[in-house]
Amino acid sequence: MNKGNKLHKIGRNREQRKALLRSLANDLIIRGSLTTTEAKAKALQPFVERMVTHSKKGSVASRRYVLRFLTKGATHKLFEDIAPTYSERVGGYTRIIKAPVRMSDVSKMAIIELVK
Repeated sequence: MNKGNKLHKIGRNREQRKALLRSLANDLIIRGSLTTTEAKAKALQPFVERMVTHSKKGSVASRRYVLRFLTKGATHKLFEDIAPTYSERVGGYTRIIKAPVRMSDVSKMAIIELVK
């Protein structure tokens, strides 16, 4: 029986997809919310959720793990500001809200934000 692949490829090869997710995750963590296409938001959500879960542990190993993917400024904000607010929360740190379509190419847009 074939199982579904959980990976969202978003029309890019591995290196480009990795770079895009890192960039979007940095922006989301620093700004708090981000407007992007629906497909990119759905691909970004599990990536950011994983980073927040690691940051809740607060250990040196988890900080090094997160630094592999995020910039130093985003990592600092994640560990110092965001992780303590989610200490009681088990999961679901982000939400995706559908936005009106982009007029130039009529692509579905979405707002992804960190839940308060």
